[in-house]
Amino acid sequence: MNPRFQAIQLIQQRNPQPSTPNRRSPSQVFRENVFSGEVMRSYLTPQIFQQLQNISQERKTLDRSIADSVANGIKTWALEKGATHFTHWFQPLTGRTAEKHDSFLELSGGNGIDHFSGHELVQQEPDASSFPSGGLRSTFEARGYTAWDCSSPIFIFETSYGRTLCIPTIFVSFTGQALDYKIPLLRSLAMLDEAATAVAQLFEPEVKRVIVNMGAEQEYFLVDRAFYHARPDLLMTGRTLLGAPLHRGQRMGGNYFGAISDRVFAFMDELEQEALKLGIPLKTRHNEVAPSQYECAPQYQPLNIASDQQLILMDLIDRVAQKHQYAALMHERPFEGINGSGKHKNWSLHTDTGKNLLSPGPTPEENLMFLTFFVCVIKAVSEHSDLLLASVSSAGNDLRLDGPEAPPSIISVFTGSKLSKVLDDIENPPRRKRNEQISDLMHLGISEIPELLIDNTDRNRTSPFAFTGNKFELRTVGASANGSQSMAILNVMVTQALQKFKKRVDSKVNRGRGLEAAVLDMLREYISESKKIRFEGDSYTEDWRVEAERRGLFFFPHAPAAYEAMLTSKAKKLLVASGLYTEQELLARYEVLKQHYLNQVRSESDIMREMVLTQIIPAALTYEQQLQQVLASDSVATKVQKELLENLQAAQAQLLFLNENLQRLCQEAEKLEDTSETAKVYAEKVLPTLNQMREQGDYLESILPDQYWPLPKYREILFIA
Repeated sequence: MNPRFQAIQLIQQRNPQPSTPNRRSPSQVFRENVFSGEVMRSYLTPQIFQQLQNISQERKTLDRSIADSVANGIKTWALEKGATHFTHWFQPLTGRTAEKHDSFLELSGGNGIDHFSGHELVQQEPDASSFPSGGLRSTFEARGYTAWDCSSPIFIFETSYGRTLCIPTIFVSFTGQALDYKIPLLRSLAMLDEAATAVAQLFEPEVKRVIVNMGAEQEYFLVDRAFYHARPDLLMTGRTLLGAPLHRGQRMGGNYFGAISDRVFAFMDELEQEALKLGIPLKTRHNEVAPSQYECAPQYQPLNIASDQQLILMDLIDRVAQKHQYAALMHERPFEGINGSGKHKNWSLHTDTGKNLLSPGPTPEENLMFLTFFVCVIKAVSEHSDLLLASVSSAGNDLRLDGPEAPPSIISVFTGSKLSKVLDDIENPPRRKRNEQISDLMHLGISEIPELLIDNTDRNRTSPFAFTGNKFELRTVGASANGSQSMAILNVMVTQALQKFKKRVDSKVNRGRGLEAAVLDMLREYISESKKIRFEGDSYTEDWRVEAERRGLFFFPHAPAAYEAMLTSKAKKLLVASGLYTEQELLARYEVLKQHYLNQVRSESDIMREMVLTQIIPAALTYEQQLQQVLASDSVATKVQKELLENLQAAQAQLLFLNENLQRLCQEAEKLEDTSETAKVYAEKVLPTLNQMREQGDYLESILPDQYWPLPKYREILFIA
């Protein structure tokens, strides 16, 4: 039987997994497997507990003198929870996470004991040679270190087969260079805290700290594993390289927020239970726009914790999906012609006094504080939109951006008509009557700012960077990405804007200008300088692309071109001079991103050639032979039959020609010494050839009798569950 039909037969026998036994309420399950503050109190002395809290809150290094005591308390808790191993859980430049498990078992006098030292807690030495380094180290140099990040909670990862104590860590080379995505994120948070606190104190001197909060939505597809294993392209690249368009697709709109099927509901229910145990406060689950596409979203957490949890969640989605006989697809565009998947990053700033700096207050004076941070963020994005776009660029995201329901690949900022008018009025205050009496505040323009409510604007789902009431939403991050890189770059961009703002305001005040007047002067300047990045309309239209080009906004044709923005003098001035990266670390990330791109497109090229030669052409030849036999035995062959045979033969010939051309292009690209040029050839020549091959393959799918086509079709993958 055709493997495709075998898969369909198998899927029709699937039943939803039974519900989790002994279900408890979300609040009872929440943080069950996390070494949280409440748990610490039970396993650490009050003095050590307080020291550890201070270290976490102030991002200080753990005092080695208490490390053994902390480790002993953690070990006791972990053993009671059934853990047998521990691991330093880190984020190498692969884009996902890594872990090396060590047993608690240690030999003592010929006997086995459970042991976990302060040194094992604080530092570990995984083999670093095989992780991407972008040239920071040679392959033969294996030494690398992980070190505990005290600001992120320790947790126990639980599977059906065991439990492991996971210690969130940073990852550095022998020479101290950052080999992960976490170190730059932590650096950026410290920078932004300092800069934002200094600006907040202009308005509220009691502010001592500013925390960056984030909520990351996660979109993904679920396809049955039988279909997944029957598609070499899905299995090896995460996306379908062939697939005739759906006749229905998402046109009917019935999937979005639609009723969740029993089988998917069972998956979502278990995913939520497991996430809650790990302290991930999942709040939302729903069907997305495309068939078989879904989304989950947590509540807001401090950014470093939210970033860790988002990676844990991706792992959980994969694992729970397998248990329910699904494959979770987090590629940005696994299916042609329908929605891709992203992870919208909802980003906001909060003071230690409890104020959201991006939430308007009820009075003009509070609005001035809000507008300061609001305008500084817009100024930062305007100044460095090329870097923000580079930070989210990838082979997968190139396919998603500018597609259905996805933001465009031109960065713009949506503020809403009301706030846009406020900004325009601050930049150019309305004229007053000659004899009109105005107060000092009115003269400064503050009282012209109306009361601003959280929902003072509608949402603009076509905007890449939109203000949504009390936060900014970066919608360009791809579903498969480690979003820490884009968040670190956004943080340092805003840091620079705030630092310049504070310096200029202080200078004006020192020269005798009043504080409010100095702030408004700077707001007018920033509003004017960043006006080109603001756009309130439909970002999908061709008119906007023309207008964006007229404004001088950045557009990159593909990810390799975007990565070049990381190496400009302006980029280095921001990223290196600020201390976010060393120059070597920046160059390494550029090389790693470029290599990821190349590896992805290389894999797609290899798989496409294999599928054409071993599946598509053989299926077409089988039908061609049958058709020729029919024509040979029919002395009165119809014009339609002859044309069908001619079209079938022409499509095969064209597909084989393109296949040979694809191989030649890849070979020529690999001969180039400059990998930047290699990436450019893959982006500008190889990928267009893959698209041409898709057209021919999809045409063959549309004319071959159903029983001959070897690959599961879109209608089956996306609609049979």
